[in-house]
Amino acid sequence: MNGISPNLRDPLSMFDVSGRVAIITGASGAFGRACALMLGALGSKLVLASGSDGELAKVLQDVESCGGTACSIARRPDSLGNAEAIRDFALDSFGRIDRLVIASGHNKAGPIQDLDDEDWQAVMDANVRGPWYMAKAVGTYWIEKEIKGKMLMMSSVRGRHGAVSGYTAYCTSKGAIDALTRTLATEWGKHGITVNSIAPTVFRSRLTAWIWTDDPIGEATRKRSLSRIPLGRLGEVEDLMGMVLYLLSPASDFCTGQIMYVDGGFTAS
Repeated sequence: MNGISPNLRDPLSMFDVSGRVAIITGASGAFGRACALMLGALGSKLVLASGSDGELAKVLQDVESCGGTACSIARRPDSLGNAEAIRDFALDSFGRIDRLVIASGHNKAGPIQDLDDEDWQAVMDANVRGPWYMAKAVGTYWIEKEIKGKMLMMSSVRGRHGAVSGYTAYCTSKGAIDALTRTLATEWGKHGITVNSIAPTVFRSRLTAWIWTDDPIGEATRKRSLSRIPLGRLGEVEDLMGMVLYLLSPASDFCTGQIMYVDGGFTAS
């Protein structure tokens, strides 16, 4: 057995996230909640952030019912001050930060001629400026304290492929997240910090609930999406959790700057 590394002797140890302190923004959304439940059940200590205090309380209760340890702060990272407040709350609560999951987001669909400046800006603020603020706040702390943190953002296949129509704001924002992922990975690599993004196809959430309805537009969108997915179904939030665990665990220590497509084969078709 000589020459066998400890990780190969115990491969599951590479996926151990117990004791890690993770901030999750957008924790009341489908993706953020699923991340919180999984990481909490696996022993991570969580700081849950969202603008919806009532929904945040429900997620906190769910995490605790799964045996997790968590606290919450009802703030969105819509300014650098709020991002720093979320960071400082985490430090006051647990003394350190090891992981950052940026799960907050927004969409406003419609043809470009029907979108006004406020619609465009709301999408860009939630999907790009907020993640940039959180990256700045937490990344500054990691660099100063020499912590080899892991950051995970939420992209989309729409950042690469665009859409049929009506997603000029959303697709542009996700393309920006792809660029931010690669740029921060390059900038922070020397500090041992990894930055990656998950890019799903359509998966079930409040933002996409209309696609699962019998409404003619929803049905047409669902059929169009399914026609591009070789596995023949739309995504469920649980489909993303294996990749989340990989990207937040030691197993991904040599993976950074990547847009990880979890899309049923959409980007291959």
